[in-house]
Amino acid sequence: MVAAAVADVVVAVAVAANSTSPGSMSDHQGHQAAEAYVSLPSYGVGLGFRPVHREELFSHRKSIDFLEIIADHYFDPSPPKQAELELLQANFPLIPHGLALSIGSAEGIDARYLSKFRSIVEQVRPAWCSDHIAFTRAGGIDIGHLTPVPKSRASLDVIRDNLRRVQDVIHVPIILENITESIRYPEDEFSDAEFLGRICDDNQVGLLLDVTNLYINSVNHRFDPLEVVQRLPRDRIVQLHFVGGRFEEGLWVDSHDCATQDEIWQLLEAVLAMISVKGIILERDERIPPLAELIPELDRARSIFLASKS
Repeated sequence: MVAAAVADVVVAVAVAANSTSPGSMSDHQGHQAAEAYVSLPSYGVGLGFRPVHREELFSHRKSIDFLEIIADHYFDPSPPKQAELELLQANFPLIPHGLALSIGSAEGIDARYLSKFRSIVEQVRPAWCSDHIAFTRAGGIDIGHLTPVPKSRASLDVIRDNLRRVQDVIHVPIILENITESIRYPEDEFSDAEFLGRICDDNQVGLLLDVTNLYINSVNHRFDPLEVVQRLPRDRIVQLHFVGGRFEEGLWVDSHDCATQDEIWQLLEAVLAMISVKGIILERDERIPPLAELIPELDRARSIFLASKS
């Protein structure tokens, strides 16, 4: 039943994307886009998979509704990595999460990277896939980290063109994640909410709202995070990320290396009181503890998620 529903959604997304003309989508196309993302299956609360947890996953299966995998870790996989991917796919719904599509790159999409990303998506057959509103390449060089794009009309044009190239070859819904921003550009023409909204207006795309990133940016750059959420197209927000960060030298840092702080839990709860999402992922990347220590965070997030649905 879920597989059939996902297949129907993929068809709807493909039709809407292929019918989009240059510039903003028409009202009808925007309605098609919204319906496509609203129709995605609801997965619940899951974990960003890290290999250190592979052996523990099955001891805590009931606490993990789905897994988000780093797509890049399975490019040109060795036999053990291919076997790992097949094991995960046989036991969990999987969502591939890319690190370097470089959707915001003025140089366009790297064909080799896109081909490898496509291969993972075709193998996993996910309900959706994701990457970031960022660029990771400049001057032909891989800069090795997610860099924010200026919130400008020129960036919107770049993102639109790059997304169309991606959607020409990847035929499942794609959602884009907000990142932390250590800088603000003089070229910025839009607020955070306006820029994210324009990306949705111009494209057949959903949002992966990273609540931790939203909190960090709101404190470091002094704006109201809930005002941003209130102004976003809520029917395009498909998934959330959360994890703990660090406060260092007067600024919050997206460290992904500690338990989720109360401030972020409060924002997560407030966000879920405003919107309905299909899935939430705990994304721990550094100082990774045994999985048993993360289960209480998953359970707490699930309680908030289920309460928001009632």
